[in-house]
Amino acid sequence: MTGSLLLRNARLLDPIAGEYTEGDLRCADGRIVEIGDGLTADDARTEDLRGAFVLPGLIDAHVHVTASTADLGSLPASSPSYVAAHSARTMSRMLDRGFTTVRDASGADYGLADAQAEGLFRGPRLLFCGRALSQTGGHGDSRTRGANASDDHPCCAGLGRVADGVDAVRAAARDELRKGAHHIKVMASGGVASPTDRIDSTQYSAEELRAIVEEAESANRYVAAHAYTARAVNRALELGVRSIEHGNLIDDLSVELFLRHDAYLVPTLVTYWALKEEGREHGLPESSWRKVDEVLGAGMAALEKAARGGVKIVYGSDLLGGMHRHQNHEFRLRGEVQSALEVVRSATSTAADLLNLTGEIGTLAPGAHADLLVVDRDPLEDIGVLAEPEKFRHIVQGGTVVSP
Repeated sequence: MTGSLLLRNARLLDPIAGEYTEGDLRCADGRIVEIGDGLTADDARTEDLRGAFVLPGLIDAHVHVTASTADLGSLPASSPSYVAAHSARTMSRMLDRGFTTVRDASGADYGLADAQAEGLFRGPRLLFCGRALSQTGGHGDSRTRGANASDDHPCCAGLGRVADGVDAVRAAARDELRKGAHHIKVMASGGVASPTDRIDSTQYSAEELRAIVEEAESANRYVAAHAYTARAVNRALELGVRSIEHGNLIDDLSVELFLRHDAYLVPTLVTYWALKEEGREHGLPESSWRKVDEVLGAGMAALEKAARGGVKIVYGSDLLGGMHRHQNHEFRLRGEVQSALEVVRSATSTAADLLNLTGEIGTLAPGAHADLLVVDRDPLEDIGVLAEPEKFRHIVQGGTVVSP
């Protein structure tokens, strides 16, 4: 979806500089082509913003668009056509919340990404990893204790695939890369939604993790690791993982390792808040709901530690099922710890850097994709502005106003 658009009398945000420039912005063929004063474009839709604020389209770097329920163990039994239809609706609503790019952290595949890119349904640009790699009994193994068979057939809608041993994880990583994965997701510790592991467990051997990182780097891709405890996080960083998902229980050494290895942290505070409040209503098993408290309170302290230490922090939500509607509440939660500008960067320029799309998204610079968000109040004065998508004036994707 591309279009020609001229926004006049706007306040244009440079997230890196943290400053606004007053002027006009012109888009053509889906890209930002010009910024200046008194711009004209006879063939473009023209909007006089009268001083409204324009930001780059938002980026959420941890979503699960195929997670139609919080009962992840039930997904493999769901019809793929049902899950695809549900995913299309989920992505459409994400776009209406201002997110023009999302990184899926397991579940989505090339089919959804291609369908969105071809305009078969409306939604944000989708960067996918396919299935997350998990050891037997790990966070990506959805079997209960009484189940033995593991069905990782591509038609199934699960989030993970089980692979044990160096040779097996190499083959699994290569298979996801063969199918076009933008990154490889690995489960490096226990989690909330998995039925048989503990949050404080470390998962995969160092040799297995190292092999996965090698395969990703050989394909000029990177590894994102689900990890909670400092032990799991620190080991993953030392082995070359680029992106740590969650990281609720990091320590001071973790901060040092993030800086040393130029890695990124993707906290997902809103999902714990939502799971505690209404997870059981949306299918979260009781055994998983009882795990939430182990990470709920620690998440904010971890975010504060990382922000104070200068870690590169990226926006993520990790919501499941009917809880996706809380996606923008993450802005308010982070605003309790970080400055408004830091939070905006996490969902724009810093996220673009993690996704290896610097200059393509997360910026209003000429040449970038014309993905924009127009709001009437300054989010640098009140980050809560971004938590109220129903009040956004315009959402622009590829130079076309797509909402409202």
